Amino acid sequence: MLGILLFSAGVVASLAASWLLVSRLERLGERAGFSEGWLGLVAALAADAPEITSSVVALARGQASVGAGVVIGSNVFNLAALLGLAAVVAGWIGFHRRVVVLSGVPAVWVAAVCLLTVAAVVAPAAGLALAAVVLVPYVAVLGMSRARMERLLLPAGWVRWLVAAVHEEEAELAEAIRPRPGTWRDAVVAAAALIVVVGASTVMEVAATAVGRRYAVADIVTGGLVLAVVTSLPNAVSAVYLARRGRGAAVLSTALNSNAINVVGGLRIRRPGSGHVFRPPPSPRPVRCC
Repeated sequence: MLGILLFSAGVVASLAASWLLVSRLERLGERAGFSEGWLGLVAALAADAPEITSSVVALARGQASVGAGVVIGSNVFNLAALLGLAAVVAGWIGFHRRVVVLSGVPAVWVAAVCLLTVAAVVAPAAGLALAAVVLVPYVAVLGMSRARMERLLLPAGWVRWLVAAVHEEEAELAEAIRPRPGTWRDAVVAAAALIVVVGASTVMEVAATAVGRRYAVADIVTGGLVLAVVTSLPNAVSAVYLARRGRGAAVLSTALNSNAINVVGGLRIRRPGSGHVFRPPPSPRPVRCC
């Protein structure tokens, strides 16, 4: 009973702190002049704290199956909740085609690299390098102003396409609800909310694992179904918040970048002393008697 109460308290604290966190990040992004893609990326980084924290805590406690389940299950939940649930709650989400391509291509690349790494086609280090080949330029582009993009040493057609994608993001902002610029108080509140989210995630992981083992639930089920959903709730909260304010590009960026962060950060976690990505131990061979 104590484990269930602690788990429930962690969920409530995580949800409340997540709403506070994304609202303050939106204000800080307004002051810093973040693009919609950058706002979504920052929101994804903050809201992914529960998944990464739960994975790390599970690994530190020798529960690698739980950690792997959290990462895989969270990505499945993100695609359904961050886009589907946000659209249902907000009524609709509008996406421009170039904005979808700009966020979607890196997401598909990271998913393919992850598949190759898990299938042992490429080594973990090589997989991480391949992911960085696309993610690093993508993050850099998200942070560029229109003037800086026009000075990029790229083919003229590519530059025109990137400028058009940025223009479509700005067009979405014309109908969005703009927050007031953030202050240092918003930064302090955001940091405190992030600490609460991470702490609540640790409590949820420990409590859920204890309850699952008490009732003989497999670790992969605890991680992939229970913890994957509850640790993804901050992402869902962020997506719903941004969707209700008409920031469709930021919602899409949050959803796709959240999965990319989970893959790069979570599935690259190795066993202590091992050079390989986690794989479940092989089943023991039956022993023939007599």
